[in-house]
Amino acid sequence: MDDLVARLADVDARIAAAARVAGRDPAAITRIVVTKFHPAQLVARLHRLGVRDLGENRQQELSAKRAELAALTDLRWHFIGQAQTKKARAIRAAASVVHSVDRDKLADALDRAADGDDVLDVLVQVNLTADPDRGGVAPAGIEALAEHVAGCRTLQLRGVMAVAPLDEPPAAAFARLAGYAARLRRVVPDADWISAGMTADFAEAIAAGATHLRIGSAITGARPVPD
Repeated sequence: MDDLVARLADVDARIAAAARVAGRDPAAITRIVVTKFHPAQLVARLHRLGVRDLGENRQQELSAKRAELAALTDLRWHFIGQAQTKKARAIRAAASVVHSVDRDKLADALDRAADGDDVLDVLVQVNLTADPDRGGVAPAGIEALAEHVAGCRTLQLRGVMAVAPLDEPPAAAFARLAGYAARLRRVVPDADWISAGMTADFAEAIAAGATHLRIGSAITGARPVPD
C-alpha cells in the first residue's frame, strides 16, 4: 500500500471514529480533499481511489485542473478560497460548489455568470474572528446576506462555511458556527450544510455538526513549493 492510499485510509478511519463519538453517521459527512499546489496527476490518482470531492482555493489552479481532467466528469470541484468579483465568471465555469460567498456583490457576480438556467451551490462564509480583514461576513450580517443569496435566481444556498481562528480552541469556534448555521436556516430552512474542519481540527468540527470537511496535507502529503 503506497503512502497516498495509507493516508487516505487513515483519515477516513479517523473521520468515522470522530463521527461515532459524536453519535453521527459517517456517511453523512463529505470529505473534500484539498489539492492546492499539487499536480493534476495526483487528482487523477485520488479519483482512481474513489475520491470525488476536490477543493481548490485559487481560481487559476482550479480552472487549469478542471480543464486538464475534463474527462473525469464525476468530479465535484469545491472552490474554498477568497473570491474576487472579477473572477466570478471563471470560478463559476469551473466550480461545482463555492464555499466563500461573503458579500452581496460576489453573490450577484456569480449569479450573472450563470450559463442559462444552471444552478450553482453556494455557502455563506462567516468570519469567526474579530478581524474585519479576514474572509467572511460578520455574524451580524448573516441573515441579510442569506436573504440576498436566496434571492439570486441561479444560486442555491446550501449552508455556512468558516475557518477556525488560530487564537482559540477550535471546538469553541465551531460551536459558535453551529449557532450561526441555525440562524441561517431560519432564513433558508433546507440550507443545512456546515463546511468546517481541516487537517488539524476536523474531529472538533464533526462534534459541532460539520457536514463537509476540507482536508489537505493529511491526505495529499506535503504541498510542493509553488512556482
